[in-house]
Formats: sequence, structure tokens, C-alpha cells
Amino acid sequence: MGTGIVVTPVASVEPTAGRKVDMPFLLALIGLLVFGLIILFSASWDFSLEVMGREPMYMFKRQLLWLAIGSVGTAVLSRFDYHHWSRLIVPVTAVTLVLLVGVLLMKEIRFGAKRAFFDGSVQPSELAKLVSIIYLSVWLYSKRAMLNVFSLGFLPLSVILGLFGGLIFLQPDLSAAGTVFLMGGLLFFLAGGDLRQILVMLGVTLLIGWIVVQLNATGQQRVEEFLLSLKDPTQASYHLSRSFEAIVGGGLFGRGLGQSLSKFTGLPLPPTDSIFAVVVEELGVLGATVLMGLYGLLIWRGLVIARRAPDMLGTLLATGLVIWIGLEALINMAVMVGLLPFAGNALPFVSAGGSNLTVMLAAVGIVMNVSRQQGQARADEDDRRSFGAIVDLRGWNRRRRVSRSRRARGAA
Repeated sequence: MGTGIVVTPVASVEPTAGRKVDMPFLLALIGLLVFGLIILFSASWDFSLEVMGREPMYMFKRQLLWLAIGSVGTAVLSRFDYHHWSRLIVPVTAVTLVLLVGVLLMKEIRFGAKRAFFDGSVQPSELAKLVSIIYLSVWLYSKRAMLNVFSLGFLPLSVILGLFGGLIFLQPDLSAAGTVFLMGGLLFFLAGGDLRQILVMLGVTLLIGWIVVQLNATGQQRVEEFLLSLKDPTQASYHLSRSFEAIVGGGLFGRGLGQSLSKFTGLPLPPTDSIFAVVVEELGVLGATVLMGLYGLLIWRGLVIARRAPDMLGTLLATGLVIWIGLEALINMAVMVGLLPFAGNALPFVSAGGSNLTVMLAAVGIVMNVSRQQGQARADEDDRRSFGAIVDLRGWNRRRRVSRSRRARGAA
């Protein structure tokens, strides 16, 4: 039941310096960053002044600083061969777990939770989500021939997810812990894991989640408020009511950039958790559609990069990272329109927050490196990627089918 990582050597990989990243992917990233800075400038100046007691440009300047740091990280990781993670991920994971334990021992409590160091500036849970995806990708790739053996595949995977998710849950951060388990199940499926085991994992996760919600006062309150708002939006929580007010006030075209009223009249956390409500109020449904279109472009091109990756490791990394980005964005936006209980997820590349911004930029840097290695010497075709579980709708087959050939060989 060992969880050690031993990656099968792949074919030699050419240097990536002369290769370019996927241009639509890069343009989508730049668009999201520019969009985020513009809306953050509008949403944060009053919050910095009145709530934080700082100068009006305080949060915006900090975001620029973190953007500069994260951009350097993106540039470095885009040229750092992703195959090297097979040697580095174990010590990186150990450091991350130490940080997760360390934050539990700290006396700093913000909003009823122990999640950060240095006055809320560093949140290990954000790093843990990124590291867990990298670790699982490398581990699943190295164990791809044994995934359907319960004691060698599913059981060690559960231990790995339990370490990450359990430490994050203790902070408590229920949404982050849930994200780790969800991404673990997805990557296990993409790597060729048995669907029955995945369904068992999903069922156990849902059961544990229900028990946690019943025992956790905050979680229970959020679920009750969510169910009440679905039945009668006028009975929604204060946070959601103010979000509805901002969204309805924005209409189709919005009040205009910088003209939000809700950020002055009590909308909680407009530069962070509630920034999507500010987007809709100031730029309208059309502006929100543009934002969602940029996320859609980033995810689409990320999946294209994953499909063209030199090996299954690149496929797992690129797929896991871009779906994680999309999942974080979807949760934040769904919460603001009352489709999910409050989770506290940041809106990637838009919400204020150094931890979230830097880890997201690190994630896209890794995807860019996978993109740089497209078309290079490939590993054994049987191990190249595991999208064999995806329904094949190619017209020349004249029928719909689920291709299982690569999955069967990979799990033999």
C-alpha cells in the first residue's frame, strides 16, 4: 500500500526554450488579468479606506505586487520541464503538509477559522489545492498499471486525499477540502481508475460531507440559508440579498464602471468573495458574459493542450489544473447568484488575494510548459493519455461508443 512515486522513464524530451505557448490560452489569461485589475480597482478603494483603514489604493497596490511575483513564477514554470515534478513533488508535498499543520497551531483566527499566516496574507490551503493536483497527477501516472487493484490504487489514493482534505477541513475550510476530493476523483477517472471505485468514493465523500454539515454549525447554517433562498429569494441571507440587489441593479448593460452602489451600502467583501456581484452591477450581464467567455476560452485551450500533451502525465496535469481553475470560478459565480451555498472561493485572477493569485499563475505556468512540449517525442502510446473513457462521437464510426482500448491496456 505504499504511496511512493516511481515514474516510468519517458522518451527523451527536447529543450522547450524555442517552443511557444498556446497563443489563445495566453491571450485568455492576459484578458482575465486585465479585467481583474480594472474591476478590483473599482471594488477595493472604498473597502481599503473604510474597512481596512488604509489608503484607497492599498488593496490594488498589493494585488499589483502579487501579480508581479506570480508573473515571474509563471515565466519560470512555463520553461520548467513538467517531468521534473516526479522528483520534486514529494518534498514539496511534505512542506505543504507542514504548512497546513502549522496554520492549525497558529493563534491567528480570521472569520472564525485558522487559515492564514502573516495577518491573512498567506493561505496554505490555496497552495495545498495546487500541490494536491500535481501530486495526484504524478502518483496516478506512476501507478497507472495498478489503479484497479484496490490495495495498490484506490486505497493509497484515499490516504493521500485524506491527508490533504483532512488538514484543510480542520481549519475549517469545507469548500477547499471538497475541491481536493472532487479533483482527486476526476484525476483518478482520467488516469483509468475503475468507475465503480470512483462511485464508491463519491458516495463516501457525500456521506461524510453530510455528516460534517450536520455537526458543523456554520455549514448547517449556510445550507439552511441556501435551501430557504431557493424556496423564497426574499428570505435569502443578508449577503445573498445584497448580491441579488447588485445584480438586478446592473441589468443588461450595468450602471457603468466605478458606479456600483452596493459596494458603498453594505455588500460584504466586494473586493474578494463578492466581486462577481460588482462585475454584474457595473458592467451588466454583458460584462459578466465577457468574463465567463474568457474563462471558457482558457479552459477550452487548456483541454486542447492536455489532448496534445506528449504523455499521460502532461494530460493529467493540464486537465486537472484548468478544470480546477474553472471549478473555482464556477463556484464563486454560482454562490453569488444563489445556486450554491456560500463557500468562500475566490474568483480566479479577479478577486483580491495574493495566495490565490500566485497559485493560479503557477498553475497556468505548468500548463504552458505542457503546451511548449506539444509535438515532441512521445512516450509509449499505450500510456500516452487516458481519455479513452470519454464518449467518442466521431462521425465515421456511425455509432456512439465509449472507447476502452487504451484504458484496458493501461490497467492490465
